[in-house]
Amino acid sequence: MLTNIGIPGLILVLVLALIIFGPKKLPEIGRAMGQTLKEFKSSTKGMLEDHSQSEDEKKKTDDTVKNL
Repeated sequence: MLTNIGIPGLILVLVLALIIFGPKKLPEIGRAMGQTLKEFKSSTKGMLEDHSQSEDEKKKTDDTVKNL
């Protein structure tokens, strides 16, 4: 979907953002978006680690049951 924008479309979007938000707000908006993405990445990484830990515990439990 975003691959069809191209350079002219990207420039148009940036100009519209500059007109709507102004030059003082754009850095703040960019910073907020960066922090949001960083938090999202860390939370998804944490969820994946929790999921892999639960799978490891399940394997240990299965191995224990098999040894009995």
